[in-house]
Amino acid sequence: MIGLQFYPDKVIQVLIEGLPSIGWSEEYGMAFLPNNAANLTAVFTRFKGVAWVNGHSFFTNRPLHNGNVPLDIQGYRERELPNGYRVVPEAYLQKLELRKYALNTARVYIQSFEKFLNYFSNCDDPTYLNEQDIREYLSHLVTQKKSTSYLNQSINAIKFYYEVVMEMPNRFYSIERPQKEEKLPQVLSKTEIMEMLKHTSNLKHRCIISLLYSSGLRKSELLNLKVEGIDSERMTIRVQNGKGAKDRITLLSERLLDDLRAYYRRYRPRLYLFEGTSGGKYSATSVLKIVQKAARQAKIRKKVTPHMLRHSFATHLLEAGTDLRYIQSLLGHNSSKTTEIYTHVAVNAFRQIKNPLDL
Repeated sequence: MIGLQFYPDKVIQVLIEGLPSIGWSEEYGMAFLPNNAANLTAVFTRFKGVAWVNGHSFFTNRPLHNGNVPLDIQGYRERELPNGYRVVPEAYLQKLELRKYALNTARVYIQSFEKFLNYFSNCDDPTYLNEQDIREYLSHLVTQKKSTSYLNQSINAIKFYYEVVMEMPNRFYSIERPQKEEKLPQVLSKTEIMEMLKHTSNLKHRCIISLLYSSGLRKSELLNLKVEGIDSERMTIRVQNGKGAKDRITLLSERLLDDLRAYYRRYRPRLYLFEGTSGGKYSATSVLKIVQKAARQAKIRKKVTPHMLRHSFATHLLEAGTDLRYIQSLLGHNSSKTTEIYTHVAVNAFRQIKNPLDL
C-alpha cells in the first residue's frame, strides 16, 4: 500500500479524497491506496504545485547498481576550490555512494549540479528555485550550444538532487527534455579494418585493435579485461562489470588467438590483459592514440575511434546474416531497440536494389 500522512489541511484533505481507491487506516492513522504505478503517478500529479511529496518513508535507499565497485569520490570532498565557488552538498555525495553509482556517472552528476548551483549563486537554498528557474538555466545551456546529451545529463543531475537527495519526487515533474538526436553509428568497411591491422606492426597494438573489432568491446571493457577472461577452449571472452555492471560472453577470433598467445609470451601481463609499463591498467588515451595512428597509416580519412570498431563489429555481423538477438547479447544491450540502429547502416539489403541511375 501507499500510505499518506499529512498535516491537517482542508485543501490536501479534499485532494486525497479524490484519489482512486482511497481508504483510511485507524491502526496507522493515515490514508492509504494500493501501491501500483498508476496510483503513484496519480499522487504526484494531484499534488503538483500544491504540496511537496516527501518520500522518505516510502522510497528506500537500496543500491540501484549492486554490481558496481564501491564509489570513491573522497577527492571531491578534499578539493581546493576558488573563493565563492559553491560545491555540491554532502548529502548529494552520500546519496551517490549509497546508491552505488558508477564513478563516471557520479562525476558527471557532481560537475553538472555544481554548474547549476553556481549559475544561481545568489540563491542560498536551491529548494526555493522553481520550474521557471530550471527552464531559464536550460535555455542558458542552449544558448551556449550545449549538446542534447549535455542537456539531459544536466536535467538528470538536477532531478537527482530534488527527487532523490531531498526526496521530493514531484518537484520538477513536468520539465521538458530536449528531443533526442537519432544519429546513425559510423562504421568502417572490413577492408579498412584489415588495412589498419596490416599497418600496425606493434604486436600489442595489433591485439588491441583486433579485440575491439572482433569482440565488439567497449574501450572501458578492453581496459578492464583480465587474462583469465580469454577462454581459448570455448573460443569466448568473458566481459566482467561492463556497462550497467553487467557480465557477458562475447566472441574470440581464431585468427586473433595466435597473436594473443605470442603477446602473452612476450609481455607476461599479471592481472589485466593490457597493462602499462609500470603495471596496472593500460590508459584509455593510449588506446585512442593506437586506433587513430593505425587509421592514419591506413590512409583512412574518417575520424576513427575505438567505439567505431564496436559499431563495425555489430554491422558486419548483421550483414553476414547473424540474428539481431545474438548481436544484442554479444554487445550487452538491454533493449533490442538499441541494437536495431545497425539495421540502418547495414548495406547487404541495399545491394539487392537496383539504383535507378543504373536501370
